[in-house]
Amino acid sequence: MTDPVTHRLTTAEAIAEHLHGLIRRDGRLADVVARAGPVDVRMTEPGFAGMAKVICGQQLSVASARAIWTRFAAIEGATDPGQFLLLPEETIRASGFSAGKTRTLRAVAEAVVAGELDFSHIELLPAEAAIARLTAIKGIGPWTAEIYLMFCAGHPDVFPSGDLALQKAVAHALGLDTRPAAAELAAIAKAWSPHRAAAALLFWRYFAAIREREGIAL
Repeated sequence: MTDPVTHRLTTAEAIAEHLHGLIRRDGRLADVVARAGPVDVRMTEPGFAGMAKVICGQQLSVASARAIWTRFAAIEGATDPGQFLLLPEETIRASGFSAGKTRTLRAVAEAVVAGELDFSHIELLPAEAAIARLTAIKGIGPWTAEIYLMFCAGHPDVFPSGDLALQKAVAHALGLDTRPAAAELAAIAKAWSPHRAAAALLFWRYFAAIREREGIAL
């Protein structure tokens, strides 16, 4: 396989190659792949707009996040960091962004405008370095950084171990006695490097499949 940082999860072919790599590293995942069904490409716009969308979706249902994002993106200048900083806070809040999310996005915009945050550079870094740089911004936690790197940059080697659905899916698929905490799941996922993002996509799909197709509640 080519350099894993550049072999991004932006095509169906790349995902398939990473899934094959996962199975070679951990044979238990062959059954997970079979039960999960197709793992789709899930990419969104990179840069400030992409980070804004990730922040928008924090701790919300898909439907709620989509509705808020639609209102936010309709605000002129909202997805440009420089223009965003000129918008009144009440305009942002009216779209559905909480006060905390508004502060976080303002911190991101300020870092971009000041030249302290270059998304195009961060997206080329190894996972740990990229996450460290993003989480240095107040309000950006590991989950937000990892989701950005996965879905906006196609980074192939991040795994959001704090995600509840992933914790439940891995516990079920691997027959664990209890749902692993974030640190435990991160340790498990280390064995799947440099394919950890493909593993996350796989287990999210597995989580949906066993609930929807097989009728198993997690």
